[in-house]
Amino acid sequence: MLKIGVVGYGYWGPNIVRNFNALDDSEVAFVCDQNPEVLKKVSKLYPNIECLTSCEEALASNSIDALAIVTPVSTHYPLAKKALEQGKHVFVEKPFTVTTAQADELCNLAERKNLVIMVDHTFLFTGAVRKIKDIVDKDELGSVLYYDSTRVNLGLFQHDVNVVWDLAPHDFSIMNYVLKDKPTGIVATGKAHVGEFENIAYITVYFDNNLIAHFAVNWLSPVKVRNTLIGGERKMLVWNDVDPDEKIKIYDKGIDVTSKEGIYKLLVSYRSGDMYAPRVDPMEALKLEANYFVDCVEKSEKPFNSGIEGMQVVQMLEACNESIKAGGKVVKLD
Repeated sequence: MLKIGVVGYGYWGPNIVRNFNALDDSEVAFVCDQNPEVLKKVSKLYPNIECLTSCEEALASNSIDALAIVTPVSTHYPLAKKALEQGKHVFVEKPFTVTTAQADELCNLAERKNLVIMVDHTFLFTGAVRKIKDIVDKDELGSVLYYDSTRVNLGLFQHDVNVVWDLAPHDFSIMNYVLKDKPTGIVATGKAHVGEFENIAYITVYFDNNLIAHFAVNWLSPVKVRNTLIGGERKMLVWNDVDPDEKIKIYDKGIDVTSKEGIYKLLVSYRSGDMYAPRVDPMEALKLEANYFVDCVEKSEKPFNSGIEGMQVVQMLEACNESIKAGGKVVKLD
C-alpha cells in the first residue's frame, strides 16, 4: 500500500486526494494546507486523513512513501527537492518548475536516488488524447504537416503567472506526447491588458522538417474554446474538447499536388472523402494517472510524463517568455 501525503487543497487538490484515496493500492496519509477552513472540509470528508498546516511537518513525516504537490508553481522546486532528499517519490502539478535549471536539478536528484517524479499533465490520460496518439502512431493521418491549437476562455486571471504558463502547458505536453518530431524553435507574442502578466498570447513552434505548430491562449475570450487541428498528408483530425459527444472527428480530406512543367505550374486537386468520429474512452483521466503513478513506483519504472518531459515543457514556456520580451524573436530549443 503506497502512502501519499498531499500538500495543497485548493482548486485541484480535492481531485488529487479523491483519486489517490480511492485506489486499492494507495491511500492518502495526510493533507497539508495553510488554510484551517479548508482542512475542516478535509476532516469532514475523510475522517481518517490527518490534517497538517505546516509544510515542514509534512515534509519531515515518515508516514508516507510519496508526496503530491498541488501548490503554486513557485513552491514546486523547494517542496519537491526536500521530498526527494528524504527519499520520497514526487507527484507534482504542472508546470513542473519555474525554470529549466530547477527541473534539471530535480531530475538528476531523482535519478541518483532511484525515485519517481511524475508531472501532472492530466490531459495525456484523457480518452481523447490517448486516441489521438494511437491514430498518429498508426500513421493514419500520414506525415503530419501542422498542429494548430486554440485554448481560450474568460478568466481565470492568475496572480503569479501569465496566460502562457497557465494554459500552454496543457497543449505543449499534448503536442510533445502525440507527435514523433521534437520542436527546435519557438516564437511568441503577447499583451497584458489587465495587470502585469500577459493575458493573451500567440505562439508558433518550429521543427526541422515541414511540420509547424501554432497555439492561441487567451483569458479574454467571450467563449470557451478548446480546439485542436492536426493536418496530415492523407487525413486531418479535429479535436473539440468541449463537445460532449463527438470529441474527435477524422476527415478524409486533403490536396494532391502535381507538376507538369516545373514549380511554376503546380496543379492542385482537392480530395473530399468521408468523416468519422472514433469512440473515446470516458474514464476519468486523473484516476488513470493516479493508478499509473502508483504502478510506476511499485515497479520502479520511469513514467512517460516524468520530470524529463515536464522539463521540456518548462523549457518551451521559458522560451515563450524570452520571445515575448524580445518582441517576438525566434528562440532556439535544445
